[in-house]
Amino acid sequence: MDYRILPPQELPEAEIKLPLSKSMSNRAMIINQMCGQPDALRMCADCDDTRMMASALADPTAAEANIDGAGTAMRFLTALFAATPGREIMLDGNERMRQRPIGPLVDALRALGAQIEYAGKEGFPPLKIHGRQLNGGTIRLDASMSSQFVSALLMTAPSFKGGLEIDLISEPGSMPYIDLTLSMMRRAGIDAERSNLSITVPEGSYSHPITEIEPDWSAAAFWYEIEAVSSGFITLLNLTTDSDQGDAVLPEIFAGLSVTTEFNPDYNGRGPAAELMASPDQSPRFVRDLSANPDLAPAIAVTCALVGIPFRLSGLSTLRFKECDRLESLRTELSRIGVPAEIVGNDTLEWLGNRTPLAGLPEFQTYGDHRMAMAFAPVALYIPGIKICNAEVVSKSYPGFWNDLQAAGFTLVDGNVSYEELFSENV
Repeated sequence: MDYRILPPQELPEAEIKLPLSKSMSNRAMIINQMCGQPDALRMCADCDDTRMMASALADPTAAEANIDGAGTAMRFLTALFAATPGREIMLDGNERMRQRPIGPLVDALRALGAQIEYAGKEGFPPLKIHGRQLNGGTIRLDASMSSQFVSALLMTAPSFKGGLEIDLISEPGSMPYIDLTLSMMRRAGIDAERSNLSITVPEGSYSHPITEIEPDWSAAAFWYEIEAVSSGFITLLNLTTDSDQGDAVLPEIFAGLSVTTEFNPDYNGRGPAAELMASPDQSPRFVRDLSANPDLAPAIAVTCALVGIPFRLSGLSTLRFKECDRLESLRTELSRIGVPAEIVGNDTLEWLGNRTPLAGLPEFQTYGDHRMAMAFAPVALYIPGIKICNAEVVSKSYPGFWNDLQAAGFTLVDGNVSYEELFSENV
């Protein structure tokens, strides 16, 4: 489905209940499976990624599992199934998944005794996995493509003979996600520790399951974006400063993009909330290394483009391996609003502040990428009537996004409606 979007007639105003964190939910499902209590989560994120994970875990005798575009599930399940003695399964995904590298994780698991075969192209899914008891020891791992390679190994490592020590060859992308994994493992009874680029996990068993999941700080990015470009009144319910999620740095990041965050421990008697408010503080040029938080890049880049702040966002090499080549896709779609951003090297997106004329009413492609759809939707605040193509992709992480956008005062119209019809009295 395609949507045309019209901005609110007044300033956006909404109380938003964010979805639960899919990152935490997926980790909890793996940990709880290993704990022998797969149903212990009271609630988890309700989105495509977690549904794919749950489906693949549901039948312990299934010979095949297709996780569609769920990259987290592909990596986590590869390690889990490889470390489950007697498990025989073909693990596959959609066409894009078959283009996303998994070689470093497979190599590491093979070094520990795993039996995994490539059923297609070497280094990529699908995988034929023959589960067995794995040996522990010390391995060196290149996690520059994805921190999930590390997290997948860490969560299964307690079952390895002798435990596991991982020495990272270089600083991985998204280190906060590795720390989130370790924190959740400790909550479940495994004393895993990291010292710089060395991580140690003892042999053992998870003693208790994960039962609670936090709201998704990554999803909050798009509401920070809306606040930054509209000076509206946005309240994000149940968010607190006490979070292990790496993207909880949003208040600090957006403090330089005209947004102040006030945390209320009991918002109108309904529990904690983050109240977003307009601020006069605005960076003349936004420069940041996002290697720890690459998923925030779309919201930050579009925010800067709309409010006219030149930017240089580095540390984005892992965006090449997301649902799409998110770095190239960002560059392409920003050009539709007259922002000629450039890719510098392999990991930096930069805009010097110059603009080009619009070729017409923007119609944004989403490339099967949920974050692209949500990041460009707020452009409607500046250019009413924009089109978001294949808007259903938000179901990967935030199925209720379009409903929440309407609750904030935006109007969504069928994308087939012409620009002329859009502003007629009949629409």
